[in-house]
Amino acid sequence: MIGIAPAVDSAGFSDLAKWIDDGYAADMAYFADRLDAYRHPSGVLPGAKSILVMTLPYANDLTHHDLTHHDPKHHDQAGRGRLARYTWQGTDYHDVIHPKLKQLVTLVRQLAPHANARGVVDTAPIMEREIAQLAGLGWRGKNTLLLNKHRGSYFFLACLLLDIELPYSTPHVTDHCGTCTACLDACPTQAFPRPGVLDASKCISYLTIEHRDIIPTALRDGIGDWVFGCDVCQEVCPWNQKHASEQPDVSASAKTLDLVELFSLDDDAFRKRFRKTPLWRTRRRGVLRNAAIVLGNQRHRSAVEVLSHSLDDIDPIIRGAVAWALGKIGCTSAAPALADRLKIESDEIVQTEIGDALRKIR
Repeated sequence: MIGIAPAVDSAGFSDLAKWIDDGYAADMAYFADRLDAYRHPSGVLPGAKSILVMTLPYANDLTHHDLTHHDPKHHDQAGRGRLARYTWQGTDYHDVIHPKLKQLVTLVRQLAPHANARGVVDTAPIMEREIAQLAGLGWRGKNTLLLNKHRGSYFFLACLLLDIELPYSTPHVTDHCGTCTACLDACPTQAFPRPGVLDASKCISYLTIEHRDIIPTALRDGIGDWVFGCDVCQEVCPWNQKHASEQPDVSASAKTLDLVELFSLDDDAFRKRFRKTPLWRTRRRGVLRNAAIVLGNQRHRSAVEVLSHSLDDIDPIIRGAVAWALGKIGCTSAAPALADRLKIESDEIVQTEIGDALRKIR
């Protein structure tokens, strides 16, 4: 889908500022640091007048468009963790979209040598979904994502900012969610304080990708079997269910990760395997932290030996998550390894995690 929007002052700027003030941006300080740039697209391209907005779809297949998969105990692949759909193709979407935008910039310069253009994909301080609405591509759902009646919400947004005027698309002004609250009700961590507002500090996608520290204990159960990202609020959306179809080009193995295998990867091996994929963003620390939590949620007893060895991992964030997982699994065979690690553990947070795990096991 393609639409063209005028570069105008953001109607949602005050809402963004309040969202930040309410603490809903969590640790993503770059929102506050660049807040003023969100007022107008000229904060990204000086003199911006028009914005070409494009979508690139990703996997809206039939997998998991139901509610039973939200409980990791019902997972049909114990020892594997779910990946957000946008990762299924393997390549980082930035590496796919940026070259296409560069081609468009080159074309613009050929057709209008006097024009300036800049292509952006979700990292620049612009109100992408608001602009996409102005470009006629859809409306914002109660889960804050852009929805289209014919495509649902499984697509990336890319913008090409121009300092020339173009014929503009008709804005999308109607809302087609009605009284439906499926996305709000299904969120495992209740990350929506009200419709259209996301508390990132409770969002599984934020916690498993953007968050660099320990994941709060109260939210770990809610993560379920998500090792990277989350699609729950999209999977329960009637608009996505309506347009779901078979995706023969996506293998079953691309949708999940072998969690036990991950713990055999050191930094170099992790880099070699994931450097060109979306998972590289959260690095080894984040992925193994998440993997431990998922194994704990699955009560995966076959992972106890690997997790016990990982109590000696160099990273305290991983050690803490591993200790929690062992306590969650509750297998007494893990007690000696936990007790031995506690004797030499220097990190206070990890000490607490080990102590809690031992109390659960004993």
